[in-house]
Amino acid sequence: MSESPQRERATGAFDVAVVGAGFAGLYMLYRLRGLGLSARLYEAGGGVGGTWFWNRYPGARCDVESMDYSYSFSDELQQEWKWTERYASQPEILAYIGHVADRFDLRRDIQLETRVTAAFFDEATTRWAIQTDRGDRVSARFCIMATGCLSDAQVPKLEGFETFEGKWYHTGHWPHEGVDFTGQRVGVIGTGSSAIQSIPLIARQAAHLFVFQRTPNFSVPARNAPLDPEYERQVKSSYAEFRRQARESRVGFVVERNDQSALEVSSEERQRAYESRWSRGGLGFNATFADLLTSKEANDTAAEFFRAKIQAIVRDAAVAEMLSPRDYPVGTKRLCVDTDYYDTFNRDNVTLVDVRRAPIEAITRHGLRTREAEYELDSLVFATGFDAMTGALLGIDIRGRAGATLREKWAAGPRTYLGVATAGFPNLFTITGPGSPSVLSNMIVSIEQHVDWIADCLVYLRERGLGGIEASVDAEDEWVAHVNEVGHATLYPLANSWYMGANVPGKPRIFMPYVGGVGAYRQKCDDVAAKGYEGFALIA
Repeated sequence: MSESPQRERATGAFDVAVVGAGFAGLYMLYRLRGLGLSARLYEAGGGVGGTWFWNRYPGARCDVESMDYSYSFSDELQQEWKWTERYASQPEILAYIGHVADRFDLRRDIQLETRVTAAFFDEATTRWAIQTDRGDRVSARFCIMATGCLSDAQVPKLEGFETFEGKWYHTGHWPHEGVDFTGQRVGVIGTGSSAIQSIPLIARQAAHLFVFQRTPNFSVPARNAPLDPEYERQVKSSYAEFRRQARESRVGFVVERNDQSALEVSSEERQRAYESRWSRGGLGFNATFADLLTSKEANDTAAEFFRAKIQAIVRDAAVAEMLSPRDYPVGTKRLCVDTDYYDTFNRDNVTLVDVRRAPIEAITRHGLRTREAEYELDSLVFATGFDAMTGALLGIDIRGRAGATLREKWAAGPRTYLGVATAGFPNLFTITGPGSPSVLSNMIVSIEQHVDWIADCLVYLRERGLGGIEASVDAEDEWVAHVNEVGHATLYPLANSWYMGANVPGKPRIFMPYVGGVGAYRQKCDDVAAKGYEGFALIA
């Protein structure tokens, strides 16, 4: 089926406008269809998929296991789809999303290559006026933002950038035809998750790879492999229970937890536990002991284990030390999952450059200059991340009551109630917004929970003949305080992470996601709904 967008300027009225055609937007559209509501979904990209449409860099794959990172709303879908690997690659995830869009005939309500530029709330009609870069002017009773937590790519403002005569790329906006680095001198700026996935593959192609690192990251081996058919059979035979456990868990996927403190066992037992998790691979490492994210002393034992592993893998002691994080606790920046990352620095065509010690001063016509040296480069790869959680929302001119802008309201940091609504902006919902577990969880579990909660809310309003719903200021204030209190009871604020907005110059330092856990958060949301949407004002 064709995915080409409607070319004429559209006008009209819908029950709901949805922004973004990733996992969140597609499932929201599916639920709205089931409720008999008219909806139009707008997507800036040329295809569905969200994160997985844009991020096509070498080695891109999910760090949540395939059997967990999938929709649960249709048992037929769960049973029929076959993943090929323990961790699905970007092409396979994109194929899955496309399959879902086709299987449930979602594309007919999706307008691609269309970026929503403005959304204004009209108090007289209790409707949202939506504008796009194509000149569309549509009206909707409800506006739902499914814009994604990691969708607003950040390229640092470096002097001389416009003079560079080579090619440059951002991992979050990779050319769909791919990039051939054969024979090139390539520079990668950044050592976060996308860099850690792509660097081993770029190194195999490039004549020489320079990795410009400001902050080293903790990374655990993926141990990726073809999906075990017996494991797949076991999960599919008990998917309902598998999904229940994920929904009630802290992080949204099933992981063997240990309720012991890292400090209450012997050093030998602790070492065995860490070795066991390292050998299994993946994000479960954070659950090795119960207090790794609350006790600095406990966390230090895990950090030392990581540093010893890095030093055992990387042959050059000076390079190993540069790759060893020492100024933030394990897990307080998102733990990375890799294949051969540290070992890549044993290659004779890979050079690690410490730009904390010698910062980048400028991009030049033929490369890059730090305070200490010049590097001649044919291509530059910016693995510099995203304006996480708020960037995509604040990139739209959103105006609520009395013309107040979301940008002004969030100038000192995002303020939401439950991460799903914000006071002063009636009938506006955010899926996995700031103040919800979102990026600290299996995103699909959090997405389905939010979409189902929003859908149930719309049914509640319709059954009572109500015109809308709006978070109260008091409820929002209490929730923001709670999010901060829970966050600061952990080690997370000790890291200058994108969770805190620290990767974007001038962005307020606020711990944005809710760290209280997926299961506890779901219960809170359910309680709010059961009490007639406590903390919300219902609009006649």
